[in-house]
Amino acid sequence: MEKEIGYITALIGDPVRTNILWTLLDGRAFTATELAVRADTSPQNISMHLAKLVNANLLNVERQGRHKYYKLSTPEVAHVIESIGSLIPDGKRKEIVDHATNTSIRYCRTCYDHLAGKVGVILTEKLEQLKIIELHSSTYNLTKKGNFFFSELGIDVDTLKSKRRSFARPCLDWSERKYHLAGSLGAAFLDKMLSMDYFRRVKGSRAIVVTSKGQSDLYNKLKITV
Repeated sequence: MEKEIGYITALIGDPVRTNILWTLLDGRAFTATELAVRADTSPQNISMHLAKLVNANLLNVERQGRHKYYKLSTPEVAHVIESIGSLIPDGKRKEIVDHATNTSIRYCRTCYDHLAGKVGVILTEKLEQLKIIELHSSTYNLTKKGNFFFSELGIDVDTLKSKRRSFARPCLDWSERKYHLAGSLGAAFLDKMLSMDYFRRVKGSRAIVVTSKGQSDLYNKLKITV
């Protein structure tokens, strides 16, 4: 076990591969060329790093026409990368979080396929306060009130529970050091709020913008101000 953990941490710890994994944390797929630009390295070098990550099952690769697209292999990989961010010492973390370039992603962003940042934490805490979800050990349980709440939003909870991935779990937010909602329920919740125009994605970024409609409806429904 120690050998295998050492192998994975060595893979993740390389600066170029860390850059690749962090770039892919927004859930999108990128070409090798795009990742080479993000990592500021050559096409030949990025190909070597991508091959190692694919061989370790940390990335999947799909071919569309002449292009290959790389993405994280599972939500669990994203969970590990986000969790590592929470291990950054407080002083250094505060310096990163408070930097002007990180204002938008600190406030509201995606963590793979679910909502993170200050807004993601506020929403999760409100769902707990209203007894819509309840934290038990390393998972969130959905209450009877919660079933009704998500059903009213048009989210099919039974279908989500039948999926192979975890249904609802806490994900430690690296910038807030508190939990936000992850799992298939967290992903479906974000998708629903995007389709309702509560949130909008920022092109080329993990940042999420809260719309005026989102601010109004979230206050009326959950009594939260974002």
